[in-house]
Amino acid sequence: MTEDTPSSTHPPLPPTTEDIQFSWLRLLRSRRVGPVTFHRLLAEYGTAQNALAALPELARTAGVKRYEICPEGAVENELQAAKAAKARLLCAGSPDYPEILSDLHDAPPLLWAIGDVALLHQPSVALVGARNASSLGLRMARALARDLGESGFITTSGLARGIDAAAHEAALNAGTIAVVAGGVDVIYPSEHADLTKRIAERGLILSEQPMGLAPQARHFPKRNRIIAGLARALIVVEAAARSGSLITARDTLDLGREVLAVPGHPFDARAAGCNMLIRDGATLVRNGADVLAALPPSAPKPPNPQPRLEDLPPPPPEQRNLRETHALHQHILARLGPAPTAEDQLIRDISVPARDIAPILTELELNGEIDRSPGGLLSRRMK
Repeated sequence: MTEDTPSSTHPPLPPTTEDIQFSWLRLLRSRRVGPVTFHRLLAEYGTAQNALAALPELARTAGVKRYEICPEGAVENELQAAKAAKARLLCAGSPDYPEILSDLHDAPPLLWAIGDVALLHQPSVALVGARNASSLGLRMARALARDLGESGFITTSGLARGIDAAAHEAALNAGTIAVVAGGVDVIYPSEHADLTKRIAERGLILSEQPMGLAPQARHFPKRNRIIAGLARALIVVEAAARSGSLITARDTLDLGREVLAVPGHPFDARAAGCNMLIRDGATLVRNGADVLAALPPSAPKPPNPQPRLEDLPPPPPEQRNLRETHALHQHILARLGPAPTAEDQLIRDISVPARDIAPILTELELNGEIDRSPGGLLSRRMK
C-alpha cells in the first residue's frame, strides 16, 4: 500500500480509512517515534503522510545519520499478521477507541484488539496484584471481580500469573479486558493459553505493541499505564514494596483516579505494597461493597480533544536556518539535566514561543538527546 500523490491537476481524494491506518502505523513504528512524538508530529504536520515525509529531514537536522522511516513491507507484514489473528486496529479519535485513554499524557495512538471492543466503552475497574499470590489473595481477587461484574463493571488487568489471572477468570461472564505487554497474538505466559483463548472469545485482549512481539521488561510499565488509563479506579490485591502493581498505582494517582488496596499481614512481604498504599491514603478494601462506595459518581466526559486528521491545518513554513537551529538545540540542552523539568517551565525559562519549541523538542527526541516522561516532563539523556 502506498500514498503517492496522483499525477493529476485534480485535487487528490481524501485518504481512505485503510490509508490513514497504514500511514499512522508506519509513523508509529518508525525509529524513535513513541506516542508523545507521534502526537506532536501529527499536530505539527497535520497528517501522518506529511509527518513521514518530514521525518528524514527532521532526523538529519537533529544529527541522526542514515535515518529511515519504517519500511512499507514491515507495516504490510504486521497487517497480515493481524488479519490472521483476527485483530482490529483502533486509532485514537475513532469511534471504537476508548475515549477515557485521552486522559493519558502519552495515550497510545494505536491499539490492537482481539475480542469484543464494545467492552472499552463500559465502566471498568482495574484489579492487579502479585504473581506469587497466596491462596487468600487469589480468593479475594476472584470475589472482587465477581462482585464488580454483578454491579455492571468490567474488570481490567494484565493477564499475568497470580492475581491478574484469577481476576480475569472470575470476570469472564461479566466482561474482562486483558492488556498485554507483547503483541495481542503472543501468548504470555505460556500456561495461560486456555485463559487467553477464552478471553479472546468472551472478553477483549488489548495491546499497543506490534503483532508478534514477545514481551520484554521495558514493555510492562507501558502496559501498566494503559491498565490505569482504562479504569475508573484501581484495586491492588497483594503487592511487594517494589512491584509493577505500585507503578500502576502511581499511574492511576497521576490521572487523579481512585486507588484502593486490600490489607495484609505485616509479616507477609506480598502485602507490604498494599499496606504502604493504605498508609499513604489508599482506600482499604474488604469486599466489593467497599469498592462501590469509593467509586466516584459517573460524569459526562468532554469531547475527545484529539483532532481528526482531516481537520488539522497544514503546518506553517519552516523559518529557522541551521545556525539558529543549532543555537536553540544548545540553549535547550543547557537548561535540561537528568532531573525531569516541566515543558512549560522550560518554555518560560528560555523565553521562546511554544510553537517554536515544539519542532526542536521533536528533533532532540529523535536524536536521543532528551527523554519525555508522563506529565509533560523533559530530561536530558546523559551519555
